[in-house]
This record gives sequence, structure tokens and C-alpha cells, in this order.
Amino acid sequence: MFVSLKAIKVMVSLAICWVVLPFAATEVDARNIEISNEMTILDQLRSGGFIIYFRHGEATVGQDQPELNLNDCRTQRNLSARGKEQAQAIGEVFKQNPFPIHLPVISDPYCRAKDTADIIFGKKNVTVNPSLASIEKLKMEGLPAAEKQQILSDLTKIFETPPARGTNTVIVAHTFPPNVALGDIPNLGAIIIKPKGFGKGYEVVGRITSEELIRWSN
Repeated sequence: MFVSLKAIKVMVSLAICWVVLPFAATEVDARNIEISNEMTILDQLRSGGFIIYFRHGEATVGQDQPELNLNDCRTQRNLSARGKEQAQAIGEVFKQNPFPIHLPVISDPYCRAKDTADIIFGKKNVTVNPSLASIEKLKMEGLPAAEKQQILSDLTKIFETPPARGTNTVIVAHTFPPNVALGDIPNLGAIIIKPKGFGKGYEVVGRITSEELIRWSN
């Protein structure tokens, strides 16, 4: 049977549509699901009961010195101008869409974490937990297994502790090595943790970038 060139082109075009459209729909559906999940998690924060764990803002000024002194920012890597802008933007999110936060919020003792927390919540609303400094040790090569396990055990006790009723606990600290505890976190990204109670562990229920948090607030 003779089929014209024009007819062949039409059939090829229809075949391409049948192949491409399902994939296009899948991509759109996936993004809708992602946005829906993001909204659900953030809306749940209004009821309290979670820990919001932030990594500090971009910190590219200076570097951590071999003789690092946690009380001397000159011996540490500090927030860049962009890092401070990121913190200010997240501060606006909390002003415009206040989640119930238990004050004071918790920071680790590194300057880049304290400064991030101070910018977002105000210095008077921040307290330092010295034990959170140990998170940086998890990135050290050759860290003894027993010491690593002790650090993770201490962190679990923090992450499994429920906040005061109707509020959320906020922690500002560091990222983790991949596949360790909370894993890798982008600058001022947030991990949403659901504490299960003392001795019962915790669950990571969401990961939100600073851009997603700002977009949601708008």
C-alpha cells in the first residue's frame, strides 16, 4: 500500500506526541507533588511540635585556624555579605509568617552560626549550646569510631527532645557529612525534625532550602 510522505510525517508527529506528553505530564505532576509536600510541612509548623534545624548562612570570609578559639571570630570562617543577606531574608520570613517558636533559639558556638541566629531572631533571643560544636568534628578524617558514636548519641538526645507544647524548637548550626545524621544541608537550608520523645529517636520529615522558605512566605 502506498503511503505519501506527508502522511508519514503526520504519523511520526503523532507518535512523538504520544511519547513526549506522558513524560511532560509526569514532570508537572512531580513538581506539583513537591510543592504540595513543601506546603504541608510548612503549614504543620504552625501547630508546633517540631525542630527546625538550620545550617548557618554562606560563610566564605576567613577560615578556621588550627588554633581556633570559639570566642574569637578572627580565628574562624565567618559569614560573607551574601550569608548575612540570606539570614536577613529568613528573618523577614519569620516576621511575616511567624511560626510558634520557643525562645531562646539554640545556636552552636561558632561565630558563623551565632551571627546567623542573631540576624534572624535577634541577639537577645539566642542561646548557645556548646555541645553542638562537636558537629564539625564529624568531618574530620580519622575521627575515632567511639568518639563519632558519642557525638551522634548526644545529638540524638537533642533531636528527640520535644519542644514546649504548641511551639517549635529552632537550632542553628552546621551541615553534616553525607549520610551522617541529618546529611548535607545547603546554606541556610532547614531540616524539619519530628522528635519522638526521650529514648525514642527522631524522624526527618522534610528538607527545605532558603529559597523555598522565602517563596512559600510570599
